[in-house]
Amino acid sequence: MGFELTPAQKRLFDYLKTMIRRTGSTPSLRQAAHDLGVSHAAVSQSLKLLEQKNVVKRQGRYSRTLHLLSPTGETTAAQRWREVPVVGRVTAGLPLYAQQEWDGSLVLDGTLYRGQHLFALRVRGDSMKEAGILDGDMAVCAPRQYAESGEIVVALIHGEDATVKRFFLHRDHVELRPENPDYPTMRYGFDDVLIQGRVVGIQRILHPKQPPKTHKNM
Repeated sequence: MGFELTPAQKRLFDYLKTMIRRTGSTPSLRQAAHDLGVSHAAVSQSLKLLEQKNVVKRQGRYSRTLHLLSPTGETTAAQRWREVPVVGRVTAGLPLYAQQEWDGSLVLDGTLYRGQHLFALRVRGDSMKEAGILDGDMAVCAPRQYAESGEIVVALIHGEDATVKRFFLHRDHVELRPENPDYPTMRYGFDDVLIQGRVVGIQRILHPKQPPKTHKNM
């Protein structure tokens, strides 16, 4: 390998490489401990030592995704895929990527989605269908607390309800516009809307025999 690893560290590294290639995501520490027949603490300690030796690198503070590094310090081919959290129940006062209520995770192509702290939000309803966003789609979002007029954003209304809409800023109000003529445009005061992120892509979950479709850079 070119790295000075102990047998235990090399075993963990090889296990991570195999699991990432097989599943496209990083296993949890609990799963790794179970599969390797060691304690959770042993896996955690070995992982820290792998980081110190520049063999692996964490993907952001709020993600368990790891990058396996080649001897040159570059990300290996096994790391094309990355895992981002899917937001479940939204808690007011926290940015969406830092929410503690998750509804699973979503595996994305890391060559397309490179931003930090990306998160996904499941779309409910068909109010954005003219923009190609359908009921059940996963909106992949980059965290933001501001928006430009015309952008599709995730907005928190009255600190409670998260919605995906097209944003427009006016002199005395904020407009959240649907992309479906069956739904009305919503207008709010500045204090009623908190921008949480910009939608940068849509992941559509199709029939199991079909690969998921990705729409990037909206």
